[in-house]
Amino acid sequence: MKLLFIGGTGIISSACSELAVQRGHELFLLNRSLSKKIPPPAHATVLQADVHADSSLLSSLLAGHRFDAVVDFVAFFPRDIERDLPLFRDKTDQFVFISSASAYQKPVRNYLITEETPLENPFWEYSRGKIACENLLMKEYRASGFPVTIVRPSLTYAPFQIPLCTGSWQHPWTLIHRMKQGEPVIVPGDGTSLWVLTWNADFAVGLLGLLGNKNAIEEAFHITSDEVLTWDQIYLEVYDALGLEPNIVHIPSDFIARFDDHAVGSLIGDKANSVVFDNSKIKRFVPEFDCKVKWSDGVRRALAWFETHPEFQTVDRDAVRRWDTILNAYQKAFR
Repeated sequence: MKLLFIGGTGIISSACSELAVQRGHELFLLNRSLSKKIPPPAHATVLQADVHADSSLLSSLLAGHRFDAVVDFVAFFPRDIERDLPLFRDKTDQFVFISSASAYQKPVRNYLITEETPLENPFWEYSRGKIACENLLMKEYRASGFPVTIVRPSLTYAPFQIPLCTGSWQHPWTLIHRMKQGEPVIVPGDGTSLWVLTWNADFAVGLLGLLGNKNAIEEAFHITSDEVLTWDQIYLEVYDALGLEPNIVHIPSDFIARFDDHAVGSLIGDKANSVVFDNSKIKRFVPEFDCKVKWSDGVRRALAWFETHPEFQTVDRDAVRRWDTILNAYQKAFR
């Protein structure tokens, strides 16, 4: 197949790019800048441009191309979809929008999440933006037959990302450094909320299996691991991998959010909730989908990657100060 990935070098998309090339697909990446952590596959064609730039520039880059499938990894708001629709209406047989499992109803009313679970997140603008994108695309499908497929990843990680819910997303080594220093680490709530972590290469098998599948048009899928862990289990596995004694402090999520505006969305609107996904739909459409990398293995792979890439062992000092402020306030409140 001839594929276009908008993005293609991020946490999720880099693994999808690698698998697409491995399977012999002709892959094009529309990307404004190349990743320093994960370069694009050698056999991919890079169309270097900012997808948010002048649409006439994008049209000229795409002139003469038609794709079996286009996957947009970097659309977050309806304006992004409004840009994509005229660009790809006559250039692809399938348009895949990467949404988010955080769009599902919060708080959930049923512990088991299926693709039929309502989309509603009053806490996180990011999730509401994804919901609005989905609605716009489905409206376009009903109006003109625009061939959309929606994919909702949950917390997906990679060798260069350690997905701890109170960590620093841009500087994931920060929390590992703190653990190594013996400093206390915050775990939200009582640590018993259930969560799912998905290795990016496992996700890629599910996504690539949907591309070119005409039966996937007008359908939505979440693609996640079946391994369900508590946040305590997730953090304790990191300590075990490091060979360190845990130093965890449980702090209520709403207390954390008083000091961290971002936590209102990413924590209260997402990770503080227990989530268990029913993956039977993606397995029906893509029988080879099977998440083989468990957290105990994945976190050790990620730690090993960072150990061999010391240039990415960066520390988010603002995050450290914020955590210390939260810990000090909590200790004063509960002497």
